[in-house]
Amino acid sequence: MPGGAVEYGNGRTMKTAETAQTRSAPRAEDAAAWWRGAAIYQVYPRSFKDTNGDGVGDLKGCIEGVDHIASLGVDAVWLSPFFTSPMHDFGYDVADYRGVDPLFGTLADFDEFVKRAHGRDLKVIIDQVYSHTSDQHAWFKESRQSRDNPKADWYVWADPRPDGSPPNNWMSVFGGGAWEWDARRRQYFLHNFLVQQPDLNLHNKAVQDAILDVARFWLARGVDGFRLDALNFAMHDPQLRDNPPKKIFRRPPGRPFDFQEQRHQMSHPDIPKFLERLRGVIDEFPGRFTVAEVGGERAFEEMKLFTTGDQRLNTAYSFDYLYAPALTKDLIVETATRWPEGGEWPSWAFSNHDAPRAVTRWAGASDPDAYCKLLALLLASLRGNIFLYQGEELGLPQAEVPFERLRDPEAITNWPATLGRDGARTPMPWNSAAAFGGFSTAEPWLPVDPSHVERSIERQNRDQDSVLNFTRRVIAFRKASPALRLGAIEFLTTPDDCVAFTRSYGGEKALCVFNIGAKPVKWAPADAGDWSVRIETNAQTGGKPPESPPAWSGYVATR
Repeated sequence: MPGGAVEYGNGRTMKTAETAQTRSAPRAEDAAAWWRGAAIYQVYPRSFKDTNGDGVGDLKGCIEGVDHIASLGVDAVWLSPFFTSPMHDFGYDVADYRGVDPLFGTLADFDEFVKRAHGRDLKVIIDQVYSHTSDQHAWFKESRQSRDNPKADWYVWADPRPDGSPPNNWMSVFGGGAWEWDARRRQYFLHNFLVQQPDLNLHNKAVQDAILDVARFWLARGVDGFRLDALNFAMHDPQLRDNPPKKIFRRPPGRPFDFQEQRHQMSHPDIPKFLERLRGVIDEFPGRFTVAEVGGERAFEEMKLFTTGDQRLNTAYSFDYLYAPALTKDLIVETATRWPEGGEWPSWAFSNHDAPRAVTRWAGASDPDAYCKLLALLLASLRGNIFLYQGEELGLPQAEVPFERLRDPEAITNWPATLGRDGARTPMPWNSAAAFGGFSTAEPWLPVDPSHVERSIERQNRDQDSVLNFTRRVIAFRKASPALRLGAIEFLTTPDDCVAFTRSYGGEKALCVFNIGAKPVKWAPADAGDWSVRIETNAQTGGKPPESPPAWSGYVATR
C-alpha cells in the first residue's frame, strides 16, 4: 500500500503518510468542476424502458425516464451502448461508432434525450469502446479482404506459427484462445473478448485519428463526457510475446485467461500517449469529463497512470467492489487509502451491468432493505465520484434467470459456476400493477423477476421509508456537503465490522460511521458529545452517536 503500512494499534487514527489531513485540498478550478464528487446514474438502455412493444428498452424509454433519474438528485446519467451493433455482446461490439442501432431508435431520439436531460440539469455520459469493434464494422470488413488494402493494418493480424497454430498463447477473457483464423488473409486476428470483437490496432496513428474523429462527433452532439470501456486492452505488445503463467492467485482461476500473467496482450506503455491525444480533443469542448474502466491484476497501477496530471483522464474505476465476494473493513480502508488527498481522483461503483448486484453478493441473511440503505449511505460517503446502477436505488437483488432464458455469452459459458451478468441486466420495474412490471407491453428480452415487481418505482415512490426515497435523501445530503463531495478522508481506529472515518473540506467536517456486520458493535468517538447526527439508517441514534451501532447501520454526523 503506498505511503507505508496502515496501523491498527491504539492510536486515535488509522492513516498512511499519504492520507494525512494536512495535505492540500483540491485546486479551486478542480473543485469547481461539475464532475468532481459527482453522483452518476448508469442506464442500461436494453432494460430501462420499452416504448414500442418489442420487449427491448429504447431511447424513447430513456427520454421518458429522465424525470425519474432527475428525481434522484444525481449530477449525470451514463448511457450504456446504443450504437449500431449485431448485439453479440449487447452493444459493446460496435458496428458503427456514429450510428444508433434501430433497436434503440434514431440519432434524433438520442439528440432529444440529451436535450431532455440537459433540461433537467443532468449531464450526459456515453460509452466509448476503443479496444475493439464488431466484425461487422466497415473497417474490419475492409481490413480482412487483403494484406495490402488501406485498412490492412487497422486490426491486429499475425501469421501462424510454422505448425499452423496461433502466434502465441494469449487467451480470451470470454474463454478459449484469443486468436481466430481468417481464410481471406490466411492470418489470425486478435480478439480479447468474443470472436466477433476483433481488436483494433491503436498503435496505428490512422486508427487513432479515426477514433478521435468519433470522439469529436459525439462531443459536438452535446455529450458531456465518456466512459472508456476496457481501456487497458486498447494496445498490445507488437512483438506478440507469450504471456507467462501466473504463479500467485488472488482467487481460484475460473477461466483460461486467469491462468496467465497478462503482461503482453494488454496494458501497453503507449496507452497514456494515446490518452493525451484524446484529452487534447476533449479539451476542445470545455467542461467535458472522462472516466476509464480498468480491470485486471494491475488495475490500481493503471488507473493512476491513466489519470495522472492534467493531460490524461479525469478519473477511473476498477472492479475492487464490483467483484468483491464480501464487503469488509479491510476492503473499504485499502481502496480508499490508495487515493490520497492531493493526488488523482477515484470513482466508485458497487454494482453495474457487468457484475452481480451488490446486495446479493454481500447481504447474506441480513434484512435486504436495511442493507441496501447502508450501502447507499456508505457509497455516498466515500471520497471520489460515485456511480449508481439502475435498480440500485430500488434495492433490486440479482434476478433469477433460468438457463434457457440466458442471453449473456459469458453467463452461458460459465453456467452454473457464476451468477453471470444477465441477472443484473433484467428489466426495470416501473409499476407493480402493470404487466412485466411496466417495463414493456410484450415479453421482455430477459424475464422480470417477481421479487423486482414488488420493489417497483411506483410502489416505492409512495413509501417514505423505501430504499428509493432514502437514496434520494442520501444523494441530496451528499450534494449539500462540500466535505462529502470534495473533502479529505481519514480513518479512525475501530473494532472489526465497524468502519469510521472523517471527511473534511474547508471549515466543514463530517463523521461517517458504519457497522457492516450482523451484530451490534460497541464503539463511539471519544468526542461523541460534540457531534450531531444529520442522516442515519437503522442506527437508532437519537441525534447523537450511539455507544453501540446496531447491525447493518450507519450515520453521518457534523459539528
